[in-house]
Amino acid sequence: MTELFSAIGHVKSVYTLVDFYQYIKTVEYLICVAFFVGFPMFYRYMMSGKNSTQEAAH
Repeated sequence: MTELFSAIGHVKSVYTLVDFYQYIKTVEYLICVAFFVGFPMFYRYMMSGKNSTQEAAH
């Protein structure tokens, strides 16, 4: 696990097209996972303030 965290942010040398594709695919999957975790949290944060303003208006 420590190897994973130490490798984040380093530029990796690739020598074949398959290695390059696998590296790019891994980075893309990590971006997707971050979005799927981050967006619902952001949406919940944005909608939490909406409930208090609606209650104050009524």
